Amino acid sequence: MTAARILIPGLVVATLAALFAACLLGSTPMPAGRVLAALFGGADAADRLVVWQIRLPRALAAWLVGAALGVSGAALQGLLRNPLAEPGVLGVSASASLAATFTLYYGLAALSPWLLPIAAILGALAATALIALAAIRTRSVVTLILIGVGLSSFAGAAMSLLMNLAPNPFTLSDMINWMLGSVANRSFEDIGLAAPFLIAGAAILLFFRRGLSALTLGEEAASGIGLDLRRQRILTVLGAGLATGGAVALAGAIGFVGIVAPHIIRPFVKHDPARSLIPSALLAGLILVLADIGVRILPTTNELKLGVVAALIGAPAFVWIAMRRRTLNG
Repeated sequence: MTAARILIPGLVVATLAALFAACLLGSTPMPAGRVLAALFGGADAADRLVVWQIRLPRALAAWLVGAALGVSGAALQGLLRNPLAEPGVLGVSASASLAATFTLYYGLAALSPWLLPIAAILGALAATALIALAAIRTRSVVTLILIGVGLSSFAGAAMSLLMNLAPNPFTLSDMINWMLGSVANRSFEDIGLAAPFLIAGAAILLFFRRGLSALTLGEEAASGIGLDLRRQRILTVLGAGLATGGAVALAGAIGFVGIVAPHIIRPFVKHDPARSLIPSALLAGLILVLADIGVRILPTTNELKLGVVAALIGAPAFVWIAMRRRTLNG
């Protein structure tokens, strides 16, 4: 059996094992027997509370966020035909975080639980649309990356301004959480609010993924075989924006996982963007679950933010990918 055929089943098994490990590990590790009993209703109330209200929702939130960023990164890389594209690098995550912190700053999030995820999604859609428009007007990889850096810098500066003007320390704390990224204290209710947008975005990307394979031939050739380029761009932007906005609404800004996972997956699927979407989502989700386990068990005075750990791992990987791409091209 080839590696490609066992790729998705292997990632599914690894994901289930990681989610189970996330229920086992924490500030106070629990034996596997107690976790299994809690999962299936046979444990005492305290164990069920820890597993069902604290550890399992947090692990599922990390996996969903990673999966959304992974599938969005793979789709954007296919659309832009650029292996350095992903929501974090292109400023999509930062723009979504800016929109979310805007609702926190003005207290709009307290009016309705739906306002924060909707704001995050609108911010992500706006940034993704700008990147897609730039991709139409220029074929330069450097230009796209520079636009993404500009978007990220502007969003970061705007969030810093809002933090400087924060009316009270509670609002400031909420804003910092969104900037640094975290799934701590997430509940099934939080997942439920973000899930419709995550599912809708991923479904759009998966349903129209065949167009991404056609784009590997070039835009003229893809158009010649019947691909509607305008519709493909719009749907990919919409799907990536919905998925990224949902991820930011659930966990804040988490970068680089959307570029690392597709890069690892690509050789196993013969560099086919359409075939890379599902395994990239699974791998990115797995990476974030493992990173969050590390966040919880590291012996630090204050718990590290998941976005910080993801950046510490992903940023060197991004530099390596960029250097390797330059070496191969020149």
